Amino acid sequence: MNADTFLVALAGQPNCGKSTVFNALTGASQHVANYPGVTVDKMTGWYRHNGYRVEVVDLPGTYSLTSFSPEERVSRDFILHEKPLVTVNVMDAANLKRCLYLTFQLLEMEIPVVLNLNMMDVVENQGIDIDMEKLSQQLGIPVVPTAMKSGRGKKELRHVIDAMAAARPAVPPLRIDYGEMEPFIREIVDRVASETNLAGSYALRWLAIKLMEGDSEVRRLIQERNPDADPFIAMVDQSRTAFEDRFEEAPEVHIANCRYKAAGEIARACLTRPQGASRPLSDKIDAVVCHRLLGPVILVGVIWLLYYLAIVQGYTITNYTWPLLAKLRSLTEAVMPSPGFIDIPLIREFSLWIVDSVNALLNYIPIFFILFALIAILEDSGYMPRMAFIMDRLFSRYGLHGQSTLPMVLGGIYVGGCAVPGVMSCKGIPDERSRMATILIIPLLNCLAKVPLYVLLINIYFAAHKAWAMFFISTISFLMVLSVSKILTLTVLKDRETAPFVMEMPPYHLPTWRGVLGRAVERVWLFVRKISTIVVAVAVVIFVLLQFPGIGKERMDDYRDRKEKAVAAFYKKIDGTPFHDGLQGERLMELVLYQEAYKNAKMKVRGEDAVAALNADFKARDALFFKIVQPGKDKTAKKAGREFKKLVKARKGLLREMRKERIDQSFLGTAGRWLEPVTRWAGFNWRVNVALLSALAAKESSVATLGALYEQEEEGEALENRMARGEVGFTALHALALMLFMVLYPPCMATSIAVKIQAGSVKWMLFSIGYPMLLGLVVATLVFSLGSVLGLSGLQAMIAFYCLALIITVGMGFFKNDGQSSKIGANP
Repeated sequence: MNADTFLVALAGQPNCGKSTVFNALTGASQHVANYPGVTVDKMTGWYRHNGYRVEVVDLPGTYSLTSFSPEERVSRDFILHEKPLVTVNVMDAANLKRCLYLTFQLLEMEIPVVLNLNMMDVVENQGIDIDMEKLSQQLGIPVVPTAMKSGRGKKELRHVIDAMAAARPAVPPLRIDYGEMEPFIREIVDRVASETNLAGSYALRWLAIKLMEGDSEVRRLIQERNPDADPFIAMVDQSRTAFEDRFEEAPEVHIANCRYKAAGEIARACLTRPQGASRPLSDKIDAVVCHRLLGPVILVGVIWLLYYLAIVQGYTITNYTWPLLAKLRSLTEAVMPSPGFIDIPLIREFSLWIVDSVNALLNYIPIFFILFALIAILEDSGYMPRMAFIMDRLFSRYGLHGQSTLPMVLGGIYVGGCAVPGVMSCKGIPDERSRMATILIIPLLNCLAKVPLYVLLINIYFAAHKAWAMFFISTISFLMVLSVSKILTLTVLKDRETAPFVMEMPPYHLPTWRGVLGRAVERVWLFVRKISTIVVAVAVVIFVLLQFPGIGKERMDDYRDRKEKAVAAFYKKIDGTPFHDGLQGERLMELVLYQEAYKNAKMKVRGEDAVAALNADFKARDALFFKIVQPGKDKTAKKAGREFKKLVKARKGLLREMRKERIDQSFLGTAGRWLEPVTRWAGFNWRVNVALLSALAAKESSVATLGALYEQEEEGEALENRMARGEVGFTALHALALMLFMVLYPPCMATSIAVKIQAGSVKWMLFSIGYPMLLGLVVATLVFSLGSVLGLSGLQAMIAFYCLALIITVGMGFFKNDGQSSKIGANP
């Protein structure tokens, strides 16, 4: 830069108002780009002050300046290599103690720093007083208070930046006392000074601290600038090991604790709260909610209550919504071409297939609405970050990160998420190993698309234990993903980097009904939109695969011959009755449709008056038909009615045989039967195979396909009843194996694409598809085969598998990953 231009960097933690400061300083003079080699946004702008053009770079928000995440590396490398004349540390003044953690790291780099205490309006509203002069003395840097939302302090900040850039003072290094670690730091400083040429470019004490933290980028820098780096790195590793063995504390944790201790001392010295100010309510709640013992118990209780309200009570509501969906099917039947005796128009079959496929999923909208509303309450109340805090104690044992919580929640840790946003949100996880492990396990969680199959099977085969069965299927997925994550991080991901956990705890808030209901409606609408696109598209493909190549001409001729014989037999039996001549030609099929309409209508009315009105209506439509359907005491009509029922039964039998043969001969039926020799050990028949194959494109299609495969015998018949009737030999053990296979089912197409984007490799995408398929088949086969051999019921097998999974998961948590970092939680 020329003499009239100088560079300023803005550094700060997330949610400190840094972007507001950047916008206030630069106005409309901004440009967005990317830092080389990463997808982190680079915000640059400029302004003029006292004749100088000041270039301002808004660095990514970060809690620290380590080398774990792209944001941390970008911020640190920019400061070290671009060497801005001034670095403005933007701080949330209401969280002075927490924000000083980053300030210390900036000062240890021995660079010119201005501390900008932003959000002073919030501090003033809370009655808090900050001694600016004492804070400046303690840190040895200028401190500028601002409230940039209103523009207050902008001129003062520009003036201080200009003064520091012009004076270019030698910054006295801030020296935090690291206690027992100081001898180790001094030894490393001496070795760096004598064995490298880094003294002119970097602060030696900062380099030593970073090496004791295990910073990979600083280690690489030493290796590049030291011709005999191996002995030096070995000495650093010995120092880290010796410190941890002697003081039973990881070096990086000790460093963090010393920084937090120093931050606490400075905050107590410079910050005064109003007299009589009680402990914040959020802190009082956290004392219970985040308690080491009570916290997990409360978390489990919250999850169980969530399932009870959404699944058990939500399913009760579907008893009232299903008749509405049944009316939609009836309306579709009414507008489609009428069916023949055994020749059903293709357009009619196709339309009803689509309606049945969509209705099978729309029936669960009440459940999803309650589920989304409850999740919105947890989000808006502030409990979600607490869940991350509680979970990190567990996640760190399985190679995951506290910040894996949000992707897992989005993916369906609560049941009802979506793997696509879950995978895409993994971008913010700071270490590579945890990020990749999270990406690969997200599809194994209980996304929204899996829930209909769970609810369907539970309501058929675990009706007496609905809440506990749903609790099992949700928590077993969690246990299994932990074990899978541990295996992945110990094998294919073992060489990836790790990073500490930092999470900000926002204060608790009372959710608003408007916010909760708005969020629930929005998410349900997204679900409906997905049905109208993906599920319908898949239903079309499945319909074609199930309809073609169809029944051969010879076989179709055989069915028509049997039809003619049945019709001829009927006419022969009623010959000589007044009904014979009135049922010739198309009138016979009209009677079939009339009888179906009367039967369906009668099922919906209650009371003698309603039945009488219904009878009068149908008698007015066609008196001859009504006499056959309701013969009363007329012996001739009774005889015609009995023979007609035999004809209807023969027709249903022919249609059932034709449907079975058509599916048997279809492309998808062939594939389903081809897989049966393998899947039968898991308890899957060809119909289940067909449903699972359809779910490869979208998991919602599994229930939609089952809804179409099991035909309705009566209008409005629920899928649960149709499946229970169609699968006579299907038991709760079959259902358990199928649910476990669905837990481990490969990602859908959309999720696979998201995996490819986030992992940056087709290889990982293919791996994410292949390993769940194999694992799911193995688990389902073991559960069904062993359960059958041991004579276990579905509930007994469920309990046994849960206990086994719990033992395996707990046991695996004791195996430490190589290079597993300790987790550091940020103070609220």
